[in-house]
Amino acid sequence: MVKWQGYKLNELGKVNRGKSKHRPRNEPSLFGGKYPFIQTGEIKATDFYITNYSQTYSEKGLAQSKLWKKGTLCITIAANIAETAILGIDACFPDSIIGFVADENKSDVKFIKYHFDLLKLHLQSISQGTTQDNLSQEKLLKFTFTVPIDVKHQQRIASILSAYDDLIEVNNQRIKLLEETARELYKEWFVRMRFPGYKKAKFVKGVPEDWEVKKVKDIVDRRKFGKTYRPEELTEQGNVIVIDQSTDALLGFHNNNPDHCATSESPMMIFGDHTCKMQLMIEPFSLAENVIPIAAKEKIPIYYLYYLIESLVETTEYKRHWNDLVTKSVFVCQPLLRIKYAEIVKPFFEQIEILKQQNTQLRQIRDRLLPRLISGKLEVKIEATKPSELKDNED
Repeated sequence: MVKWQGYKLNELGKVNRGKSKHRPRNEPSLFGGKYPFIQTGEIKATDFYITNYSQTYSEKGLAQSKLWKKGTLCITIAANIAETAILGIDACFPDSIIGFVADENKSDVKFIKYHFDLLKLHLQSISQGTTQDNLSQEKLLKFTFTVPIDVKHQQRIASILSAYDDLIEVNNQRIKLLEETARELYKEWFVRMRFPGYKKAKFVKGVPEDWEVKKVKDIVDRRKFGKTYRPEELTEQGNVIVIDQSTDALLGFHNNNPDHCATSESPMMIFGDHTCKMQLMIEPFSLAENVIPIAAKEKIPIYYLYYLIESLVETTEYKRHWNDLVTKSVFVCQPLLRIKYAEIVKPFFEQIEILKQQNTQLRQIRDRLLPRLISGKLEVKIEATKPSELKDNED
């Protein structure tokens, strides 16, 4: 029989807040170096291992911070409460994130991460009530984590759950490769101007003469914002995906389609108004607030429009808001060329949608197993290698 015991988090490993001592935090000289800087939103948008980041620290930035080692569990305590991810790289993070380094004789970092996944809603509920929700290290260290005393049992439980996350990560890498292939083709044709037939095209100031200059607002159709979802409105099941303002994170599902909720049953681009992040959605979806759904006007293929807008965001001084972006001008290629590009990349996005659906199913299976495994209701033998060897401890 597996023996379980309760511990405080600092009894299972080292617990410390991240560091960002310098004020103001956004001073330009702190950034632009070689040291990855992870933030709470990026942890929220990560399934398990975090390797993506949008900013880096310079030597000056590192001097007022700390470089955490690969394998550290990151726990958000402000902005996005009780979100967790394991560092897949050495990285810095601010004091809105707590780092946990497991004592290998007492705990397995993956098991502790899954324990947090189970406790997340409760941790979020006890963090409410202040001007800005905050978990705090003090509150966190009052919590009891009941774990198998034998670390091998923790590792075995974590390995069952992480098998699903590993498959999700493989799919995410395939998605990233497909997106990058479509992006590179766009740049080759429409940025480097090496599109089919470019040698015969007549250029004026570096642009084909049959391309048109248009305002963004003249080629896009902006739909209404989403809504704020209450937790009870979201489930693991349902037929409509809900996307939050990071456009990377899945909030859950809902079974209805209220009139005040932005939805789509055809390909549409969504734009995070506070994050500058974009995503192309093919299946029906709903949106949380501050996410803007965008369709194409003038029969411009959405697959072409997506990278046209993304390229504009990357190459302008646009700051955060869609209302600023729509005033910008872009070169729009002639119809046959944009249609040809869309025909090539459309299968990429259809494959991406299949992979995303697979990930949704994998998450649902993992999340059904999670509470039973982490609570010990489903007993695991150390040598177990398949689901039939799991034993249900409930009557």
